[in-house]
Amino acid sequence: MIRLENISKDFPLRGARKVVIRNATAVFPAGRSVALLGRNGAGKSTLLDIIAGTIRPSRGRVVTNGRISYPVGFAGSFHPDLTGAQNTRFVARIYGVDTSALLDFVHDFAQLGPHFHMPLRSYSAGMKARLSFGVSMGIPFDTYLVDEVTSVGDGAFRRKSIALFDARREHAGAVVVSHSLPMIRRICDMGAVLENGVLRVFDDLEEALALHERNLGGSQLNLAASVI
Repeated sequence: MIRLENISKDFPLRGARKVVIRNATAVFPAGRSVALLGRNGAGKSTLLDIIAGTIRPSRGRVVTNGRISYPVGFAGSFHPDLTGAQNTRFVARIYGVDTSALLDFVHDFAQLGPHFHMPLRSYSAGMKARLSFGVSMGIPFDTYLVDEVTSVGDGAFRRKSIALFDARREHAGAVVVSHSLPMIRRICDMGAVLENGVLRVFDDLEEALALHERNLGGSQLNLAASVI
């Protein structure tokens, strides 16, 4: 379970303050997969980072009763001078999981070959995403935070990633940011819409999608994006 209690976040902008999230109070129940919807720049990734604890809210707090992942695909907490394997060991120690088991899992899953033992600064953006996804999926979190799971790797790797994510969701919840309507409907069972700093949560996913479409001025959501 994730409970947001009067969460606000603002940033300095040209001598003023830009409000991204304003007094958000909501509950994401345990075991549910929540689609986090909003236009580009609405603050979805910022909210994921607040839930993960990688950035602090300006006001309010996040209360959880389970282990929450860092945003899948986010490699910002990895050290650029350490290798993929060394970064994996570091994360394993932070979360108290078996180091050897996580190393084996990430090595087999991420398919980085010799790059796994090379410094992260030599990685492409796609390689960093594969490493981050592998490390996150290799740890048994209660809730996974996911930002565009379909953007990880090529078609074959995306299919493998989605299959693994499906397996993890059998025993865990998720908060998912995606611009793919087929992906949202495939993996989410409720929704939250962030618009002009206001967060609204819907137990009915279709109600959330309808509000999001209205916020976009009736424009079509990304119907063309493939689930695989």
